[in-house]
Amino acid sequence: MFSNVLVVCVGNICRSPMAEAMFRQRVQNDRIVISSAGTHAMLSSTMDPLARAVLQVNGVEAHRHKSRQVVRQMLYDADLILLMEHRQTQSVLKLAPEVRGKTFLIGKWQQELEIADPYRRPKLAFEQTYEQLSRCVDDWLPYLQSGDPR
Repeated sequence: MFSNVLVVCVGNICRSPMAEAMFRQRVQNDRIVISSAGTHAMLSSTMDPLARAVLQVNGVEAHRHKSRQVVRQMLYDADLILLMEHRQTQSVLKLAPEVRGKTFLIGKWQQELEIADPYRRPKLAFEQTYEQLSRCVDDWLPYLQSGDPR
């Protein structure tokens, strides 16, 4: 079973903290640590207000979030690394090529769906991001319980 899941996007203020909050709410196992980071994080920034608002409307608790930059040790420590876009795969593998086998798109089970960045876009973009992430998170839940990423 996975015990450490890392969700990665670019700035770590929209998509990855939204997914992190959804996983935290839906994973029924206290032994699984869910965290997030960005490939080009806006260091120590809070979650985007629209991301927080969309989570709240959907009944997801938006934890206290401070953005952070993904570093090699985070990648080593994670059992599963979930990315929003193929571009982030390149950034992650450049930093730590040996994590390839545990690195996947969060949209893997949605025909390799990439989650577009809603940053600086209208609330509707954040709502669409929430809907996509919600399906993706639900798709990963059985694998988090069983530990099989295939």
